[in-house]
Amino acid sequence: MKQAQWIMESQLGLLYLVASEQGLLGVFWKKQSAPLVESLRNSKTEIQILSQAVVELDEYFHGQRKKFELPLQANGTSFQKIVWDQLRKIPYGETCSYREIAHRIKNEKAVRAVGTANGKNPLSIIIPCHRVIAADGSMGGYSGGLAMKAKLLELEQRNRGV
Repeated sequence: MKQAQWIMESQLGLLYLVASEQGLLGVFWKKQSAPLVESLRNSKTEIQILSQAVVELDEYFHGQRKKFELPLQANGTSFQKIVWDQLRKIPYGETCSYREIAHRIKNEKAVRAVGTANGKNPLSIIIPCHRVIAADGSMGGYSGGLAMKAKLLELEQRNRGV
């Protein structure tokens, strides 16, 4: 599978975007093993997907986008994909608990497994795992760190009514 990686400068720091010909594979906080591309001006499908990801993420960071439309290729187990599908249903600027996600997937005892699946989400920001918090209202975890999670939630709260 052909892959390409782009380093995007965002207001939260560097994001490492990885795409294949089928869709965006990930938004990461650290460099990945996929080959870096020097330019987004290319007709290759994976590079066009990276270009679209940059545009949509930039719009998100500026409060102009609340839902992402680019093609995604989230690689994971069937359980992880079920959880990630639920994460995409959390409205912009809102949060829900790991317990609520477990309830939504009709597996109330899977709270820890939901947390683990949340932590394995390769498409952070786009599949909004930052919107999931602990039942007591505390932040829980986040692959980009709790400070980054707080910044994303603040950004969405600020732009919610825009």
